[in-house]
Amino acid sequence: MIALVRFHVAGYVRSLRVLPPVIAVLLFSAVVLQGVGGDDARRLATGTFGDVAAFAFPVWAWTARLLLDTQPDEQRALSETAAPSRLAHVLAGPVAAYAVNLCLTGLLLAVPTAQALSAGVGGAVLAGAALNALVAACATVLGACASRAVVPHPGLSLLTLLGGVTAALLLSMSPLSWAAVPMVEWLRAAHDGPDGLVTAFPGLAVHLALWSAAVALVYIAARRNRP
Repeated sequence: MIALVRFHVAGYVRSLRVLPPVIAVLLFSAVVLQGVGGDDARRLATGTFGDVAAFAFPVWAWTARLLLDTQPDEQRALSETAAPSRLAHVLAGPVAAYAVNLCLTGLLLAVPTAQALSAGVGGAVLAGAALNALVAACATVLGACASRAVVPHPGLSLLTLLGGVTAALLLSMSPLSWAAVPMVEWLRAAHDGPDGLVTAFPGLAVHLALWSAAVALVYIAARRNRP
């Protein structure tokens, strides 16, 4: 399993498909993430964690799809023969994509973490970082569901990715928010300040974990009869 994950990541990096997400993350960090100060510095610093998660959700989904589509179909079929099990072969790609997304998360959170520590809200840093890691997991499995192994047609694959990301975010603002990623809830909690984020985090973590598990089961079921 570890060898398969490393194989996916190495192929993704060598293909240079890693550059677009990295450039997007660096531009966002340089242009959008500005310094915070004044009387609301603590609240603004904490709110940035929620803003980053909302911005990066589609980037993480896009990254997962890019990584999973890097491997040619013939190579994917061959790698299945080397996998210790069918499940390991199916999960190796999303695990590799999540590892890459965690690296992107580290880049994104460098500035917010420094701001939060300078504003004296160190206790909220762990909650903010964990929130982003959980949202990255949601985006990763969503991007996996739009990969070529699940949706072979490139146009339909792209529409599936865009539609899935849009639906997941728009549903969070509707009465069906329980079926979507809780974007509105995490933004509200983050902008309520350090105490608000820490208090709301356990509920958000459960919601995000259950959503990720449900979508992961959809991905596994879709891959059951595909190489």
